[in-house]
Amino acid sequence: MPRNVMKRLQLTTSIGLVSLVSACSPQQQTRDEGKLSILSQQQQGFATVSPQANLSFPRDHQAHEDYKVEWWYLTANLTTDSGEPLGLQWTQFRIALGTPFPPNEADLNPSQEYNTNLASEPAANSWQTQQLYMAHAAVTQPKQHVAAEKWSRGHPQIAGVSSTPLTIQLDNWRWQSQSEALFPATLEVQDQAFAYQLQLDSQSPLQLQGDAGYSIKTANGKVASYYYSQPFIDISGTMTLNGNTQKVHGKGWLDREWSSQFLTRSQQGWDWFALRLNDGSALMLFQLRGEKVFYSGRRMYADGRGENISHGDIMMQVRQWHETDQGRYPVNWRIAIASQNIDVTIEPLNVNSAMPLSTQYWEGPIEVRGSHQGNGYMELTGYEK
Repeated sequence: MPRNVMKRLQLTTSIGLVSLVSACSPQQQTRDEGKLSILSQQQQGFATVSPQANLSFPRDHQAHEDYKVEWWYLTANLTTDSGEPLGLQWTQFRIALGTPFPPNEADLNPSQEYNTNLASEPAANSWQTQQLYMAHAAVTQPKQHVAAEKWSRGHPQIAGVSSTPLTIQLDNWRWQSQSEALFPATLEVQDQAFAYQLQLDSQSPLQLQGDAGYSIKTANGKVASYYYSQPFIDISGTMTLNGNTQKVHGKGWLDREWSSQFLTRSQQGWDWFALRLNDGSALMLFQLRGEKVFYSGRRMYADGRGENISHGDIMMQVRQWHETDQGRYPVNWRIAIASQNIDVTIEPLNVNSAMPLSTQYWEGPIEVRGSHQGNGYMELTGYEK
């Protein structure tokens, strides 16, 4: 890439980052808002989530730039060929710094010369964007947790989402499908501390969370997202960590959400669980913490069946806290759902799975014991110091 193009990219990305950080953590901001404030502010001009909308695929695998925030979120419980358990996370976030620019000719029809080689600089307005992309990746073992982060402005050559075939990329971190559908696909992440090259496939129908993909975040339904999942992904490939490359295999879970507001101003964060149970079912649960706790869940099966779990039927109880450099996190839980005959405890593979990134949270693989056995992933947000 020519040096003047790179300088422009770095400058614009830096401006975007400063804007985002300023929006998320002003000096007078309260602890309740914290670094999740971007998720609790509904800004004029962005699209709103409606219960009347119908999700459509493969269209909704793409970015929704008229909404403020969205993510493509993969977690996986894997085993090495030597029998060691490990967890893997990859997430690409899209954050709108403002309402989208109107389309222009340079954006819709970039020059053929630029598409085929990067030796010439494109017209200035083809770099115009209101979209900022952030990607997180992590690998977790019982005694080691490593994480990395990338940022970029949106641009077809650097960061974004495209349709034919479906590609979700930020620099050299890339989800690459074989078609417009999610699967089959490959996922490649290269970082100084670790790398992985994975093959992903699923034969199961997508699961629409909430009411046909309309997932409310408050009891009155005033805050919501569009949310769908694929909890039944087969994964194989290689993992490189500490200079050692091993084959890995196991199961993955993909979550997709987008909205212009995920939280109310009084909500502090969430505790989210993706559980894979030994009866073949998968269980998604979350609670949003605030003046009143809001619960939501869904039990899902590989043949596409699913059953929503009501707010009043979910019991979550913290059993153990763990202090980290980023904050104090509830790492051990009891979860009971009477209507599903579920009463289990959740224990982390590694209690030190806090993500020391620009947005701090705890994310790691877990073991399930009790009425059901299994594994999965847990995410804890809003506990930062």
